[in-house]
Amino acid sequence: MADYTFYTNPMSRGQIARWALHEAGADYQTEYVDWGDKSDAFLSINPMGKVPTLVHHHGGHDHVVTEAAAICHYLAEASAPALLPDDHERADYFRYLFFGAGPLEQAIVARSMGWSVDDPQKQMMAGFGSYDRTVDALEAMLTGRDYVCGARFTMADVYFGSQVDWGVAFGTLPERDVFTAYAERLRARDAYKAAKTIDMDLIAEAQNG
Repeated sequence: MADYTFYTNPMSRGQIARWALHEAGADYQTEYVDWGDKSDAFLSINPMGKVPTLVHHHGGHDHVVTEAAAICHYLAEASAPALLPDDHERADYFRYLFFGAGPLEQAIVARSMGWSVDDPQKQMMAGFGSYDRTVDALEAMLTGRDYVCGARFTMADVYFGSQVDWGVAFGTLPERDVFTAYAERLRARDAYKAAKTIDMDLIAEAQNG
């Protein structure tokens, strides 16, 4: 048995977790999840029926991890400590990881769904304030650095970087040089290319089948 069982659908945030698995050099097997026919076995592992879902078979136990950001950090802790932050990098690592999982994703999804929060008081409740404020903060956070922790790639770049990569590719972020340059650095990584090839091939197979 592989160390990890990876439940995913290639047309999902599972692409983030697959990239993380490859960055970690993890031994994993893939279980495809059909949107319209989720097995009882899968739902018993994750009652929300969401992908990605990762099961780590370790020490005689099965450890279930959900939520893409959590999966990324868990994989670094369990299988790739070199991708964890050093002491002086820890603040940026967690700040960017949770900014990506919180305000950035919320702002992008809200805009994509046509939701807007115009009342300044309600913007405080929304968590991300406004799309424009979030995007400007993102630009400021990336300016002057190659990666989340400065010059060194860490696992936080897999999750945070996936948000930026997706935004650049599909236009959910505005065209700004700092976003494009960051996405291009990530796309040049061998693990990114290997993981993306697998998911793109699976998507093509499904579409042609």
